[in-house]
Order: sequence, then C-alpha cells, then structure tokens
Amino acid sequence: MAFAPLLRQVVFADSPENPRFARKPIYDAPFDARVAPQDIHDTTIASEPPAPAVSSRPTPTDRLAAQVKETRLFLHKYAVQAEDGVNNAMSKFLQLESDFTSTIASLAPPKGSNEKVLPGAVYVLVAAMAGSIVTRNRNILLRAAVPVAAGITTSHYALPITTRNVGDLIWKYEERYPVIRDNHLRARQSISHFIETGKAHSQMGLAMAEDKVQGVRESVEEWVRKGK
Repeated sequence: MAFAPLLRQVVFADSPENPRFARKPIYDAPFDARVAPQDIHDTTIASEPPAPAVSSRPTPTDRLAAQVKETRLFLHKYAVQAEDGVNNAMSKFLQLESDFTSTIASLAPPKGSNEKVLPGAVYVLVAAMAGSIVTRNRNILLRAAVPVAAGITTSHYALPITTRNVGDLIWKYEERYPVIRDNHLRARQSISHFIETGKAHSQMGLAMAEDKVQGVRESVEEWVRKGK
C-alpha cells in the first residue's frame, strides 16, 4: 500500500481546487465585452503609422499629358479654321458660278422670238471686221471707233433683243460707278444728237434732191414738148 499517496495525487491532479493545476484560458488577455467595437477600431487606426504626405508637384507623366492635350487642342483649332475656310471658298465659288450662268442665260433671247444668236453673232463679227478693214490705213481713232460702231449697229438690226439685254447688263454694272455712268449718259446723248441731226440733214438733202430732180424732169418734159 505504498502507492496510495501517489495515486491519490494523480487522481486529483486536475481538481480545480488546486491552484497550481488550474486550466489556463485560451486567450492571454480576457475579452472585455464592455469595450465597444468603435473603440477597438479607433485603437487600430491610431496604432497604424501615418500616411506619407502627397507631393503637390506634377509628375513627368502629368506634364506630358498636359502638353499632349494642348497640342491636340491647337491642331483641332487650326483644322476647324482650315475646314471653314475651304467651305466658305467653295460656297463663294459656287455662288459666282451660279451668278455667271444665270447672267449668260438671261442675255439670250426668249424661245418665242425669231431671233437666233448664232447667225446674228456671225453678222456682227463680219461687220466689225469690215469696219476694221475699211479703216486700216486711217488714224488710230477711226481704226478703234469704226469697227465698234459697225458691230453695234449691226447687232441692233441682227440681234435686237440680245443687244438690249447686254446694254441693260452693262448699265446695271455702270450704275455702281457714278463717273462711268455720267460719261456714258453724255456719250449716249451726244450720239443720239448726232444721229438725229444726221437724219434731219439727210431728210433735208433728200427733199432738196427730190426738188432738183423734179425741176430737171419738168425742164426735160418742157424741152421735149417744145421739140415736137
């Protein structure tokens, strides 16, 4: 029975009454339920090291991106200006072409008239060339004026409607310049006065010639009667 004390100690080794053999808790520090979760979070945040301060200076990548942006905006601006310039130029060109074609079409005689441009234009050209041939040995004033006068006179007889349309178009452009307009009016009045004076003198000469012819005829008739 020598093992009885040892057996008793072994049997009661896990007894909670013995402080030496008391069970240790799993956690080193007991969990206090009174500590709020927010306090734990604040404690964790406070325990973290502070974040390094961010530098305010732009990085090389930021500077390169800014330069690329400015270059793109610059190129876009001038590309838009160039496109607008081309569009405006094309619009003006198309407008001028439309005005030119409509102006040329307005000079032609209407379809209902018997006037034909092609033979009439040939007649005007032949008359101007004839005037130039007639005055080729004359002074420069006649050589410049006679072909123009012959062509205009022929155009009034061969192409009256087209000539009137051309005259109206020329007058419309002359109205923009008062000096040319006034000179044109004075020249027209002088030409009209010259033509009217020529007509009057021709009629007077014709009447005088008819009187002379009538007198000669009466004299001849009288002489024939006397001869009988």
